[in-house]
Amino acid sequence: MSDLGIGSLFIGLFSAYFGVTILIVLVFTIAGWRLFSKAGKPGWAIVVPFYNLYIYTQIIKRPGWWILLYFSIAIPAVGALGMVFLSIIDQLRLAKVFGRSAGFGVGLLLLGWVFFPILAFSESHYDPNRVVEGELI
Repeated sequence: MSDLGIGSLFIGLFSAYFGVTILIVLVFTIAGWRLFSKAGKPGWAIVVPFYNLYIYTQIIKRPGWWILLYFSIAIPAVGALGMVFLSIIDQLRLAKVFGRSAGFGVGLLLLGWVFFPILAFSESHYDPNRVVEGELI
């Protein structure tokens, strides 16, 4: 008889974690591809690091230098707080350009794994004129 020890348990847990992680990444990639395509941008851009952030800033009508704010997370303490603020205003703005409410933007922020696919595969239409250049949200 074979004794299933702690090693087997570790391998099983690691495999389950890895499988769920791959599934989540796949869902976000497909949803992001669809969102970029709905916004008239190349869907493949979602898989290109840094370029996807630039395209995202274009979709939510932010200036090109806005991408530098995403890199501020490297600054200890201040960067993390800045990223929280940036995430809040950008998710609200993403909901707005796709014609959704601020409540949906909060859903994107807190339950992104549910709301991103809903936004990507719903009948929401992208309209960049829903936001005014220069306004925060």
